[in-house]
Amino acid sequence: MSLAVQPLAPALADGVTAFQARAYDRALAVFQPLAEAGDPEAQAWLGALHAGGTGVPGSLSKAFEWYRRAAEQGHGPAATNVGAMLAMGQGVAQDRAEGARWLERASAGGDVMAAYNLATLLAKGDGLPADPARAAALYRTAAEAGHYPSQARLGHLYAHGIGVERDRVEAFAWLSLAAGHGVGTALNALEEVIKEMSAEEKREGAARAQARRTESGRIAPIPA
Repeated sequence: MSLAVQPLAPALADGVTAFQARAYDRALAVFQPLAEAGDPEAQAWLGALHAGGTGVPGSLSKAFEWYRRAAEQGHGPAATNVGAMLAMGQGVAQDRAEGARWLERASAGGDVMAAYNLATLLAKGDGLPADPARAAALYRTAAEAGHYPSQARLGHLYAHGIGVERDRVEAFAWLSLAAGHGVGTALNALEEVIKEMSAEEKREGAARAQARRTESGRIAPIPA
């Protein structure tokens, strides 16, 4: 689960600190009453405890319940988790269409993981009509925010002209960024793209990758 980016209330902050220190019993003691009182951030963290089996017995169904309660109050990362769990049938009966609706909601709110997960469903046509162009646009949103797997997926789409016009230079740039952060599939794909590129294309691709790597406020180290 993503950590909160907004300032937290002191009690909730104590719970987050305890969680990060792996003092899960203490975290549970903080999150449980706040969650039951309706605090969406605490509900999301309590969902994370149940999902990971930390401080409580692992239970994906209970995790889903708490994530959903938080999501219904507008908590973006929780909505992403709800969508992903519905799409995969984890802790709840599988319903990819409903999962996609939750991912749409979270993606519209700016959640990068929601954009990535929704793009994956659209790229595969998994439970909803395939839309490669929309998938590419969503991958790009997440890629520009620094999500390495999205950079790899976007590079693949450019390499093969799926949902976008085929562009070896763009493929090189995005695959280079992803490969630089250890995405193995990106490195393999990059090697295949390079075989078809001229020296000039390689220089341009490297320049684009460098610009995106250093552009202020654009590429941030968001974990996969």
